[in-house]
Amino acid sequence: MIDVTLKRILSFVVLVLVQILLLNNVKFLGFITPYLYIYFVLSLPSSVSKEMTLFWGFLLGLTIDIFCGSLGCNALATTLIAYLKPYFQSFFGPKDDYDEVKPSTATFGFEMYLQYVAYLTIIHHLVFFFVEAFTLSRFWSVLFSAFCCTLFTLLMILSLEYFKHRRR
Repeated sequence: MIDVTLKRILSFVVLVLVQILLLNNVKFLGFITPYLYIYFVLSLPSSVSKEMTLFWGFLLGLTIDIFCGSLGCNALATTLIAYLKPYFQSFFGPKDDYDEVKPSTATFGFEMYLQYVAYLTIIHHLVFFFVEAFTLSRFWSVLFSAFCCTLFTLLMILSLEYFKHRRR
């Protein structure tokens, strides 16, 4: 139990540091930033309670907000996907032995995992970008930014999954 918690904390810290120190400074085409940190919430096993998933999601978003000065936008978006995650996981994940499933391409299959990650990523990005913009006057540009960032985030998450499972 302690080993699992330490691994989870280490994963949390590594993803936050990668996001803050590296990815937030990368701007593809001047506006596209991948948000790899959400991989932490997306990969939490189904055995983690809803309350703990919400706690981890809020803590992750708040930590990113503190270091990026985004005034709660990340906390809101990440807590929302943490709330929705069990529903998407039960829909896209395997139907047998649901209590012990850790979302991955190995357990979901590539297509179902891609859909699971894509839906939650686009929800996160839409909420984040629209709350950050706090206006509908830039609706199309915000939508375009969210879509482009979603594509790059999905690419990074799938690459991370590939290398993670290739290593095993």
